[in-house]
Amino acid sequence: QVQLVESGGGLVHPGGSLRLSCAGSGIIFSSSVMDWYRQAPGKQREWVALITISGLTDYADSVRGRFTISRDNANNTVYLQMNSLRPEDTAVYYCHARIGQTWGQGTQVTVSS
Repeated sequence: QVQLVESGGGLVHPGGSLRLSCAGSGIIFSSSVMDWYRQAPGKQREWVALITISGLTDYADSVRGRFTISRDNANNTVYLQMNSLRPEDTAVYYCHARIGQTWGQGTQVTVSS
């Protein structure tokens, strides 16, 4: 059974930071490209960032320069460091493993004063 479990969401003021984690089990984690997506209320799910098996990264223009994706293959975990958060970053954030097209359950991030 492939599982991804996100954590680290919460309420933060504009300009603040959060670090999301995604722990994987049941998959050969180090063999999968990993993505972060987000879905704001009333909007479609949108892609945020990816990290390849070798550690190459790419970002949506809306988060480039503010968010950093990283991975720890030894611990089957991928991270999303989010800095300079804005109210428009408010969404449920989802981890995605391209092997098996697996999604986590999501973690809520709310940016509000």
